[in-house]
Formats: sequence, C-alpha cells, structure tokens
Amino acid sequence: MDALPRGIMPFPAPDLPEAVAHGFRAAVDEAARHVGATAPNPPVGCALLDRDGVILAVGGHHRAGTPHAEIQAINQCRERGLLDRAHTAVVTLEPCNHTGRTGPCSQALLATPVRTIWIGLRDPNPHVEGGGADYLHQHGCSVHVLQPVPTHAAALAACRSLLAPFAHFMRTGQPWITVKQALDATGSMVPPAGQTTFSAPASLDLAHKLRRATDAVITASGTIRTDSPALTVRRVADHPGRAPRILAICTRMGEVDEAYLLAARARGFDVRVCTDIAALPDMLGQAGVTWAMVEAGPALLAEIVARNLWHDWLTITADGSGMDRYDVRVREGDVTPLRLFPELSGMKE
Repeated sequence: MDALPRGIMPFPAPDLPEAVAHGFRAAVDEAARHVGATAPNPPVGCALLDRDGVILAVGGHHRAGTPHAEIQAINQCRERGLLDRAHTAVVTLEPCNHTGRTGPCSQALLATPVRTIWIGLRDPNPHVEGGGADYLHQHGCSVHVLQPVPTHAAALAACRSLLAPFAHFMRTGQPWITVKQALDATGSMVPPAGQTTFSAPASLDLAHKLRRATDAVITASGTIRTDSPALTVRRVADHPGRAPRILAICTRMGEVDEAYLLAARARGFDVRVCTDIAALPDMLGQAGVTWAMVEAGPALLAEIVARNLWHDWLTITADGSGMDRYDVRVREGDVTPLRLFPELSGMKE
C-alpha cells in the first residue's frame, strides 16, 4: 500500500460511502470528456456533494489555462445558489496548492463550506505531492485518499485509468504510447482490393475517439506512401480550441513526401519527423505529449515491439459480421487509459 502524504491521517474505516463512490463515477466521467484537450495538464474531475450525499455540481478541467475542475464545480454551485449546501468534495486528483496560470484549488475549496475531501490519487508530480492534501488537512478538513482495498477498488481503478498517461509522463518525461491495430479474420492488416478498411462503423468511431483523446499520432513513412492517411478526427466532434495535435512520422531514411507534409500541416498537425525510433519517446516528451497513439503498418509495429515502446495495445478484429472484437493488452501492470472508453471498459487482458 502506498504511504499517505506526510500530514494526511488515514480515514477511520475502509468503507467507501456509496454517495462518494457515485461522486467518483460522476467526476471521472466528466474528466474523461476532456481527455486530449488538457495536455500538458492532467484531466481532472470534481463532484461537490451536500451533507446527504446528493451531487450538487460536477466540474472538469477543460484545457490548460482554464479553471481547474474544483473551480468549475464551485462556480456551478454558486451560479445555482447551492454553494452553502456544499459539504464534501470528491476529486479524482489531489487539489493543487500552487499558483500557476490559475490559483490554488486547495484555497478555493477552503473558501467554501466544504470540509470533507475525498481524493482519488495524489499528484504524481514529485515537486507538489502532498501539497494540496496537506494544506487542506492542516486547515481543518477531513481528507481521505483512496487506497488499494476492496471497497475502493472500482473508484481507484477509474482514477488510475484517467491519470495513467499524465502519471507516466511525470515519472519518465515520456508519453504513454497506445498501439491501435486493425485485423481481419485471417490476421491481415490489408483491406480487400478497392476498400480502405474492413472495420465496422462502430470501430471506426472508436478509432476517432482515440485520436481525439491523444496528443499525438505516430505513423510511418511507408504507411504514408501506401495509404496517405488523413489521421484527423472526423467521425466524432473534436475538442474545440485544442492545441495542434502532433503527427510523428517515423522514417529510417528521413524522406517523407513533401506534398503530404504540407497537406498534414494544412489539416492542423504539428508535424515531426523521427529518423531514430529509439529517440521517439524523448522527442514527444520534450514536445509535451502525454499520450500518443500508433497507427501504422506491421514494419513499424515490429520495431515498437522489439524496443518495448508501447504501454497498451488495442486489437480490433473484424469477423465480417459487423460486430468487431476488441482485445486490450497492457505491457506492465493492469492500468490503461483505454478503460475510459465504454466500448473497452469490460475488456480483459
């Protein structure tokens, strides 16, 4: 079991109140709506409950530089005339206790009637860990941090899935890398002649949701020569006002069709060319990418496997029935942000 931050007293009982569990579900769902728009900040959700456990407001962080989830929830309560009823805050990530582009959420919570705080995960940033939780505890709040015990398992798993790319980025300075691979019933990645895909419409929708959620797309020069893929978000609405998504093109020779590069930039991509795949994670990390997705052919996928450059792997297998099969593998452990998607939430490795 992880040690609690210095100054945080463990909660008196292992049980997670049902109202708080419901608050965590609402907070995670709200935060998940903005995954892909918040980088380099993490996606965060906050629910404010009254003394009876009724949810008064649910806020999420929309993008860097905008109010954090706690402020969004507080503002909603204030606008509805409900702030005086706020009793408990349920937050997926430890409230910040520093001033950046926005003020400290810990102090904003103290300026409300809220005096009970449930925190999903401590801040993985080593420079701020324990800051907000300690501050709230020292100022009279009852602070509880989810622990790896059975009654907390579902809420803790959801918070870990939500934070996985950001937490990995904080630990390593490199992005979480997801591989998406589509296969037909024979295991081939090549669509039939005259077709661009064999995946069902629902799988194509999922692929575009994944693009929306990630900060970068990784592909190969061979894929560009063969398919000239757009790699944009089209089948679902993209996040408004999001930062340009990075398109990382891997090529040994350093040659990519100039017309494709110009077209990709016109589609809004920040194009980066990588001639050394081993340097790819550092290159993306230095650009602030927390979550990247690979959409490429078998040659690049083989390189990624050989160098252990992936963290989770989604295989979409078409069997011709119109109902594709989804399989999720996680390279280490069992945490994956792919669990945030309803289509994948029940998948087993």
